[in-house]
Amino acid sequence: MVTSTEPSSLTKLWSTLTHELAQILDGHGICATVANQVAICTGCTIIVGQTSLIKGYYDVWLANPNGSLEQLRWPQHKAYFTDLIEAGAPLLQKKQDRPPKEQINCERWHLAEDQILSIPIPHQTTPNSRTLPGILCILDPRPDCLLTPDTLKTLAAMITVHLDRAAMYQYNMRQEIFFDVVMDLSRALTSSLSLEKIYRQLLDPVRRVMSIQSISIGLTDTNTGEIVFISRLMGALFKDLPSIRLKKGQGIAGWVSEHAQPVVINNVYEDTRFYSKVDHLSGYKTHSMLCVPLKADQRVIGVMQAINKQVGEFTEDDLRLLQAISGPLGAAIENASLHADVLSEKQRIQAIFTSMSEGMMTVDSNGLITAVNDSLLALLQLENDQVIGENAYNIIRLREGDFTAYLAEVMIATNDNPQLASEIAKKNGSYAPVLISGAPIQNEDNSNPNEAILIFSDLTQIREVERMRDDFFHNIVHELRTPLATILMYARLLREGKAQGEKAERFLGVIERESDRLQTMVRQTLQLAKLEAHEIQRSAEILSLNHLFDEMLPPLADQALQKGLTFSQRIESDLPPVMGDHETLYMIFKNLVENAIKFTLTGTVRISAKPIPDKRQIEIIIKDEGIGIPEAALPNLFRRFYRARTAVEKGIAGTGLGLYMVREGVEKHQGSIDVTSEENVGTTFTIYLPHTQI
Repeated sequence: MVTSTEPSSLTKLWSTLTHELAQILDGHGICATVANQVAICTGCTIIVGQTSLIKGYYDVWLANPNGSLEQLRWPQHKAYFTDLIEAGAPLLQKKQDRPPKEQINCERWHLAEDQILSIPIPHQTTPNSRTLPGILCILDPRPDCLLTPDTLKTLAAMITVHLDRAAMYQYNMRQEIFFDVVMDLSRALTSSLSLEKIYRQLLDPVRRVMSIQSISIGLTDTNTGEIVFISRLMGALFKDLPSIRLKKGQGIAGWVSEHAQPVVINNVYEDTRFYSKVDHLSGYKTHSMLCVPLKADQRVIGVMQAINKQVGEFTEDDLRLLQAISGPLGAAIENASLHADVLSEKQRIQAIFTSMSEGMMTVDSNGLITAVNDSLLALLQLENDQVIGENAYNIIRLREGDFTAYLAEVMIATNDNPQLASEIAKKNGSYAPVLISGAPIQNEDNSNPNEAILIFSDLTQIREVERMRDDFFHNIVHELRTPLATILMYARLLREGKAQGEKAERFLGVIERESDRLQTMVRQTLQLAKLEAHEIQRSAEILSLNHLFDEMLPPLADQALQKGLTFSQRIESDLPPVMGDHETLYMIFKNLVENAIKFTLTGTVRISAKPIPDKRQIEIIIKDEGIGIPEAALPNLFRRFYRARTAVEKGIAGTGLGLYMVREGVEKHQGSIDVTSEENVGTTFTIYLPHTQI
């Protein structure tokens, strides 16, 4: 029986709920208010449960008549709300009628003594309703309870209206946040050309808004079609992993890249496309994934993955957000890649420009110098700030030729690269022979070029080599003519019978000596040919230097003694063996000792050899007290065809090949050679050769 106060109490409940719920735009706040007010009004314990965004749970509000309110989270298997929600109408259940298992495990039956009256929320939802399924339960309702099944329907309808309004409000707020995030990211992405900075700008906002564990970016390898997940673009969870590569079409990312279509997967282990090896390698557990293609100019350049939704499941809203970001992200990555390529190419060209041994310079259409490399600065003997921005006509001064006309010719050249051979003035007033080659730098639109590049090839060394070559052939002709003439003269005298006995023996000795001299020149020429053809190689033969010196030094000692010189040798016994070529090593030491004898007029020639254990080397020293070598000649001493001025002036024969071949031979044996000398005092050559044992 309903008392006269009941309608007014029910009216008060409607009024209170209408007033309070009108001010709440949060679903949880609505559920808490409803539970609290209904408990106070009915004098019963009220449970309001709503599906949680965390899968497998319900958010629960437990209100007591005394006004106390508690918020809980119940697992689905202990809430037993599913049957009540699916009933779709008010339902009265008695505890004694429920299965024993439910009575034991169900959280609400732990609180209710006898019966529970429930109504699903929302009630009679529209197709577009965003309200999560829930339930309102009255525990042990009294017989005079205001809320009958009919009034429960009215209450549920009221709650549904406010929950739908709150859900729509939250949805609109979320959409505004999504929109703001997309706009902010679009602006940020288009202003950056660094992949790492792009990722840092992207990661936190998207992870926060979408409530995900991680976000990763994989880029398509244009050569193989593979998807490459770079560790620095995969978030902190993957920072210690190497780059991960998926073959074309492999895994969810490969499928998305190949088909250019997004996918939403809330349980990856139920999808046959999922490639679990990445999880095995990293120890990272993937549960859910949203993957979209990244495009640039309608080309798929990679994929973006949102991994592991933290609250609820991935929705179409999440997909729209990621797709909205993928457009500017794809463009940003493409721009960053192009920028990196351009920067790399620029650095490569700059490195080539800087390191070229030829002098290089670029000038604009007005003749102003825009760039110059170190080789040209060294040639001109100028500094960079003395050249850049200056008129090239004032910097490049030629002994012969019109540089102005030549530069104009370069600017209009099409297929040929104009060249100009002349001599260029240095800062000190001297001139250096150069060959200038020029080419215009074409514009992208193939219009008239506004810049040209000029290459200055220094011909000084070539001229010097040509001079030394001419000197060499002159010396060879002279050296050949003298012994040949001598041999021919003495041979004729012998043939005519003008020499008998001791005199004939002396003539034959002259012929033999001059023949040896010819043989030496021929042998050096052949050795030079082999050296130039790289036929003299370090062999794998193990040699004893003691045996080599025993073979080589006695004849040389006799030669020194015949010239009136003192010959001293100090070769340590049991020198460690060396790995080398016998003929080449014989040539090296014989050449140096013969030179010491040849250039020493009076005094002593010394040769010594000893091991240096701590360096695993053998030190060989050839020292003389001869005419010495001028200090200015030392840098050129080992150059091909080079002969020191003192040797030429004193009329000492030579081809300028011996020391060149000595150095080449030593270096082919992984050794080194040093020389010290003082004019009219003597010269010392020191050779270091590696040995095979200590």
